[in-house]
Amino acid sequence: MISIFTAPKPFTNPHIATIQRNAIRSWKAIGADVILVGDEAGIAEAAHEQGVKHAPNVVCNSYGTPMIDSIFALGRSLADYDLLAYINADIILLPDFNAAAKRVTRTQTKFLIIGQRWDLDVRDDLDFTGDWVDRIHAEIKTRARRHPRGGSDYFLFPRNVFEYIPPFAIGRAGWDNWMIYEARQKGWKVVDGSDAVTIIHQDHDYSHLPGGKPHYKLPETFDNIKAGGGKRTIFVLDDCDYIIKKGELDYYPMSWKKFWREVEILPMVRWHSKFMTEIFFAIFHPKKAYAEWRSKKAAKAD
Repeated sequence: MISIFTAPKPFTNPHIATIQRNAIRSWKAIGADVILVGDEAGIAEAAHEQGVKHAPNVVCNSYGTPMIDSIFALGRSLADYDLLAYINADIILLPDFNAAAKRVTRTQTKFLIIGQRWDLDVRDDLDFTGDWVDRIHAEIKTRARRHPRGGSDYFLFPRNVFEYIPPFAIGRAGWDNWMIYEARQKGWKVVDGSDAVTIIHQDHDYSHLPGGKPHYKLPETFDNIKAGGGKRTIFVLDDCDYIIKKGELDYYPMSWKKFWREVEILPMVRWHSKFMTEIFFAIFHPKKAYAEWRSKKAAKAD
């Protein structure tokens, strides 16, 4: 059994409200324990309507944005089970989510499962009864688009990991990348479930963000990156070390690109050396390292 917690956006935008209700209903359809975290408009009412738990009183930053460490703490406090998942509130899950969790927990006690998503334009309430799984798969085949590999929209892990989370702002870039980095440097298995877990992101605009700008252009994104330890901790799906392949846990496929990336991050994930991390970065990315050095020098001169 899995306890899923999320921090929904306000339910004031009709389209956002629709896709968030769809997501919650899909989680209930696969048998999850669901917790909605936060004090945004409509969350308490949505929790009551959907028959799920509500955890209010989330801590926010000076911009009024809910903080990840508070969200995780509140989610843990109401979770019934020892297998936890933080999932973005616009993500539809299928039963293969449970199957992947079951496969990894058979042999592992500390891990993180993440994965690539499908993007799908959804405008109406979806029906999660009858042959709903087949209907969703048909929609994916005909209309969905595979999202580029970057961070992740879900994080599935046991309760005994991620007991500390830096002060990240939700809905801004950087924190999801830190989750991958943190698991790798702690030696937990980081599993790419993209081929085994089908997750559907329901398209939406950025009207809920300040100025309607994408999250990676907001000041809070740079605050997130700083809180996570800087640009070197921006890990992506290709930094996983395991995959689920044909229902089995296996090593992440090795290629020359993967090999050299593993060499590059060796000082971070094995040696825990900041000095050697910077040396290796300069070796692998001399132009970027020089540009960063010039930028820092100019900032000091000012």
